[in-house]
Amino acid sequence: MANHSRHQEKIIKNYYKNRDAIALQKSQELVTELFLSEGKKRESVWKRLAGHLEKAGLPADRVAYLQEKDDPTLVANELAKLT
Repeated sequence: MANHSRHQEKIIKNYYKNRDAIALQKSQELVTELFLSEGKKRESVWKRLAGHLEKAGLPADRVAYLQEKDDPTLVANELAKLT
C-alpha cells in the first residue's frame, strides 16, 4: 500500500467519517434525477441510487422494495426519515 502524506490521510479519514452523509446527499440528488428520467436512463439511476441508499444505512430488503415499487416519492420519504 502506498504511503500517504498527513494531508492525504486526513482527507481519507474525513471521507470515511462522513461517508453516510455523503451517501445521503448523493441519494437526494439521484431522487431528483429519478423524477425526471425514463426508460434506460431510469434503470441506470436506480442502480446508482440503490448503492447510495445502502451506504446511507437503508437495509437491502427495503432498497429492493423501493426499487420494485419504482416510486420516487417513497424514496424521498425514506430519505426524510434518515435525516
